[in-house]
Amino acid sequence: MKLSLLSLFFISGILTACGSANNIYRVDGADTITPLHKEGQRKGRYHNLYPGEKNYPNNCESNCYPSNAHLQCEDGSENCLYVGEQTIPALKTGFTVRWLGHAGFMINTPNGQHVVFDPVKDQFDSPVDLAFRLSSGFYRKPGDWLTQSELANLNAVIYSHLHYDHFNKADIIEIGNQPRYLTALGMADNFPDGGFNISEMAWFAKTNIDDLTIHAVPAHHFSSRVLVPFIYEDNDKDLWNGWLLEQNGKTLFFAGDTGYSNHFNDIKQRYGDIDICLMPIASYFHAESAKWYRYVHTTPEDALTAAQDLNCKVMIPWGFGNSSWKMGDHSSHSALLRLLHMHNEMDSQVPLYILKEGESIVL
Repeated sequence: MKLSLLSLFFISGILTACGSANNIYRVDGADTITPLHKEGQRKGRYHNLYPGEKNYPNNCESNCYPSNAHLQCEDGSENCLYVGEQTIPALKTGFTVRWLGHAGFMINTPNGQHVVFDPVKDQFDSPVDLAFRLSSGFYRKPGDWLTQSELANLNAVIYSHLHYDHFNKADIIEIGNQPRYLTALGMADNFPDGGFNISEMAWFAKTNIDDLTIHAVPAHHFSSRVLVPFIYEDNDKDLWNGWLLEQNGKTLFFAGDTGYSNHFNDIKQRYGDIDICLMPIASYFHAESAKWYRYVHTTPEDALTAAQDLNCKVMIPWGFGNSSWKMGDHSSHSALLRLLHMHNEMDSQVPLYILKEGESIVL
């Protein structure tokens, strides 16, 4: 059974009702960027800093997915575990990073704050999750999730953008209104009711939770809360962010969904070398629209190039994995195979650390 686009549009629209009982604050200022179109058909819609044709510095042209002895898989590049020996970089930042799967991360900061990026527990918000399963025959395996103690002690929940694989209303209800929510501009309207404390942040805005500084930074992507990647009237009405945590002079960068552009150099120029970089490496391949997919998502080699731009002391990749959506890629771990291959081909000097879903590392 397959659902029509009209049916998918209808049921997904159910989830776009905005809440009115929340505390919403906007964080911007003279030094921030609010990238809105000023005129024309797209007036009032957000845009990327560097639109237009892209020339990518590094490209894998053939044999991009050679087998790797460090990756043990049940079938081809499906259901895999990374078993290679890894050296933990001697960064001494004090950040603990736990990968929840896909884009989700739980971060414990050096001074004890607890922050989560893009938590999505299951597939998508209901009933879109059912529609996706009926239309595609695919259902995501659950990733790791937060314990009740962790949920009760969260200081901040940070969302990069509205797409269903990064923002789930059911998870917000479970997390509750105790932590502070930080989002890109416009996203608060998509929250459920419940007295949530939401700060919408422009690019290069910053805020603090005790002595933890949280910076909103640019990404190169797009926004829609209907069907991805189809474009309807809500497209780009809400912004998309990357994020930078800063404490004790140490930094952790979460790129969000993004394509490669000069915004990475802008971030480096403003904040200096980055200690820990959480970088997306999947959702770039799609037979019908490969060029567009890469425009708004980084290939593994694009992620490595961006990490070089940022002078990352360590890069932790995400987007692949046994709990991934395999959105636009070949399989659960083909993106990781390509990353390992291109890291060698590019002679990249950026150290990699490969996490399994649910695994933590102290850096």
